[in-house]
Amino acid sequence: MVNILFCGNDGVFDGLLTCALSIMKRTSSKEPFNFHVFTMSLTRINEKYVPVSEAKARAFQEIIQTYNPENILTVHDVTDLYEKELARCPNETAYCSPYTLIRLLADLVGMPDKFLYLDADILFQKDVHLLYDMDISAYEYAAGRDHYGKYLIHPNYINAGVLLFNMKKCLETSLFEKSRDWLRKKKLVFADQSALIRSTTKHKVLPQKFNDQKFLHKHTVVRHFSKRLFWLPYPHTDNIKQWHVDKVHKVFRYHQFDDILDEYLSLKSKFEM
Repeated sequence: MVNILFCGNDGVFDGLLTCALSIMKRTSSKEPFNFHVFTMSLTRINEKYVPVSEAKARAFQEIIQTYNPENILTVHDVTDLYEKELARCPNETAYCSPYTLIRLLADLVGMPDKFLYLDADILFQKDVHLLYDMDISAYEYAAGRDHYGKYLIHPNYINAGVLLFNMKKCLETSLFEKSRDWLRKKKLVFADQSALIRSTTKHKVLPQKFNDQKFLHKHTVVRHFSKRLFWLPYPHTDNIKQWHVDKVHKVFRYHQFDDILDEYLSLKSKFEM
């Protein structure tokens, strides 16, 4: 079984669904998927920080099983774990959502020996097995370089939006425990990503095609719709996500994902999500 991990609240469900659709549509193998979702309630910070709803979880389960009846959804409510481990830490109100921190609870939840963590703003252009089947037995995880960080910080500075984890090795080195310690004791520039990098013993650096954060090439396996810099008509940043379908067409001029996005829009209407 292929294990995929998403983290987020009810508000990023569109990303979870579109990413899952892209994985299933672009993968030829009949091997079933277990889509894990870490979610939590954090309304003490923001009233919109509510867990993925039961209704949306049921819809997600129904959708993925149309592709393979053996596909499953496993929702993990990590509210109590988060409050115990990371509540009110210096990085709770960092530049990104606190939901990015909860993947670092994976050892306490008890994830499988191998799993692929994905940010919600991702689409697969090619088969997930090109990434998932890599041998990472000697590493804690595999990750691609950060598009801007590799120029501004370090040539091998990684982006934590796509992480293929070897859980056995992570437990041996206490990767997640060390990362949480960093989050608790010091405010970090890139919060969970910085904590993970500082805690890493050994990781495998992947070619950029496994986490393309700026361009879409024919060889791209994973397109990550992260915030990026545009030079025209004037230098500015924009945060276009794959579920912003009109902008994907008009700004990026992408039509390679139309089958995925068309189905997403149809399902969104059907389930009134």
